Amino acid sequence: MPEITCISPVDGRELVRRPTASPAEIEAAVERARRAQREWAGVPVAARVAAALAFLEALKAMNEAIVPELAWQMGRPVRYGGELRGVEERVRHMAAIAEASLAPLMPEGRPGARRMIKREPLGLVLVIAPWNYPYLTAVNAVVPGLIARNAVILKAAAQTLLTGDRFQAAMDKAGLPPGLFQHLALGHEDVARLLASGAVDHVNFTGSVEGGRAIERAAAGRFASVGLELGGKDPAYVRADADLPAAIENLVDGSFFNSGQCCCGIERIYVDETVYAPFLEGFVAHTSAYVLGNPLDLETTLGPMAHGRFAQLVRDQTAEALAKGARAHLDAKKFAADRPGTPYLAPQVLTEVDHSMRVMTQESFGPVVGIMRVTGDEDAVRLMNDSPYGLTASIWTQDDEAAERIGGRLETGTVYMNRCDYLDPALAWTGVKNTGRGVSLSEIGYHRLTRPKSYHLRTGR
Repeated sequence: MPEITCISPVDGRELVRRPTASPAEIEAAVERARRAQREWAGVPVAARVAAALAFLEALKAMNEAIVPELAWQMGRPVRYGGELRGVEERVRHMAAIAEASLAPLMPEGRPGARRMIKREPLGLVLVIAPWNYPYLTAVNAVVPGLIARNAVILKAAAQTLLTGDRFQAAMDKAGLPPGLFQHLALGHEDVARLLASGAVDHVNFTGSVEGGRAIERAAAGRFASVGLELGGKDPAYVRADADLPAAIENLVDGSFFNSGQCCCGIERIYVDETVYAPFLEGFVAHTSAYVLGNPLDLETTLGPMAHGRFAQLVRDQTAEALAKGARAHLDAKKFAADRPGTPYLAPQVLTEVDHSMRVMTQESFGPVVGIMRVTGDEDAVRLMNDSPYGLTASIWTQDDEAAERIGGRLETGTVYMNRCDYLDPALAWTGVKNTGRGVSLSEIGYHRLTRPKSYHLRTGR
């Protein structure tokens, strides 16, 4: 029987090995979900919200164990406390807006008729979570999906398989109908068969562009809705009027937090030529202060990447850029834990880069960032849009009108001013181009997890 294995990036040990669900087990899970969803569809919204908040409290009670467990699975330093703060913000926001977001739409009155558009559940939602933020990304669809009266099956990533168990335990404590939420150990072929069977009504996938294409192929012809958050190469632009200390501090964090393994992390920076030199000096100094090491050590600020092959991709991109004339500003030898061939990779800042280099055009998803000088807004917009991706873009300025004007020209799902690498649950989380399609969170996220049903009730003859 096929198995899923998680190898820790911390020391290479095997953390968990588990057989994937058999076809019979998957079929039984679908039947349980359908049965539970029919029951759940009649539960009032207040009770559904209460269950979501009970799930949150159950998950919070596990956080002391979850934080080191995450470090062992994917390498994030324990000093940062895991993902609970963001999870709580998202769950509480989606719970707070549920009643209004799911309420019927009432068109203007018409004599002799009562009309409305209700939000109906889709049925069965499959959530395929990634390893880099396995709680935060999964909760974006899991909790709204349940509040919207759907059943949910979660497929956790192999690298963070234990997070699915935590979700299951917390949902069980919340008192949901048996089968309404289920975590299944699934391989890629299992997912493809499940989608091709027509049993799933909506699939939410966070992962690679190729993974997204595979999801679309598997679901083709089944008329399931698809939400895809795929690759990114998120840019930042530092204008001449930016608050440089704030921009430096936040962009260093946005580039290197979680070893750069963030969906909306900063991967390329464009700096106005008039402030380029002081920005670069401060950026390199801040980056030099990182401590690369064992993520279980409270002194560590940069842990290993989740897998050796991810680190190798970053090493290859960096080597190619250097061969083409880029300049590296950090000496990896000063980071004692940096070891070629392992997931432990020192941060790197590159200048003299251009868009002929993969490090400026293809997703790195690691602790490297390229910095280019630009002549002004036009130059910056051109370069920021020169990408097959579009998730977020960050503008650093003290002119909010300029930020909005520039943001209107950027091909991206979210525009930030004076912040980056953050997901606001009140806003639609979406992307353009190869970053995918669909929306999670906000009121619009609820609309993606439901379907409209119209009522025209004639009251007179």
